[in-house]
Amino acid sequence: MTFENLLLATESGVATITINTPPVNALSAKTMTELGRAFDALEGEAGVRAVVVTGAGENVFIGGADIGEFTRIASPEDARAKMRSGAELFRRIELYPKPVLAAINGICAGGGCELALACDLRIMAEPARIGQPEIKLGIIPGWGGTQRLPRLVGPGNALMLTMTGETISAAEALRIGLVNAVVPAGAALERAGEIARLLAQRPPLALAALKRAVTTGLDEGYAAGIACEQSEMVKLFSGTDVREGIAAFLAKRSPVFRGA
Repeated sequence: MTFENLLLATESGVATITINTPPVNALSAKTMTELGRAFDALEGEAGVRAVVVTGAGENVFIGGADIGEFTRIASPEDARAKMRSGAELFRRIELYPKPVLAAINGICAGGGCELALACDLRIMAEPARIGQPEIKLGIIPGWGGTQRLPRLVGPGNALMLTMTGETISAAEALRIGLVNAVVPAGAALERAGEIARLLAQRPPLALAALKRAVTTGLDEGYAAGIACEQSEMVKLFSGTDVREGIAAFLAKRSPVFRGA
């Protein structure tokens, strides 16, 4: 599979998708389409057990949507279609059955922040900054940012970021829970890759079940989340990975999970 705006590499069970549209790695319609194609293809590859998303270059993760395309929005229908396509892609990433990590190597703004929010884990380099500056254009986040951001950092912090439109440092992002880890400059992709390779050794069916249970609880409430958790546990106990995990634990050896 070939792309014009992405780079795709796979190693040790981990696929790395690099947004490659300098100078700011903007999320144009074409880039978003290619990103969807990449996730579609990787889902069916049994040898890929985790995905890392990053941006090309040292100073930019994703600078946001392609603002030039906004000038071609001529009607409410155009705006609705633009928002729907992005929201659906990011929802697909949020619900993806494999772990997805964002390696935030540089500026992460607007749609770039919303993409990072849709990922399961976010690793951020110290010089990078992150935020939702849409308010400065007279709009608001439209690809899920108004919903995912307060879930991570609370409504007060989310409103501060979205109402001011200011970006914050990696240290502040870590403090408020927006990212999972902060690393030195240039080390975001390396650290994200390390975590992804660790996750690639975990049982894939259980990882997918974890994501479904957590997301169901957040979307539908505590009772629905508990019901989903129990249902997922029942299904996992009918597979072979759980027997391998228990046998390995009792034998004091490393398990080999096959996703069955």
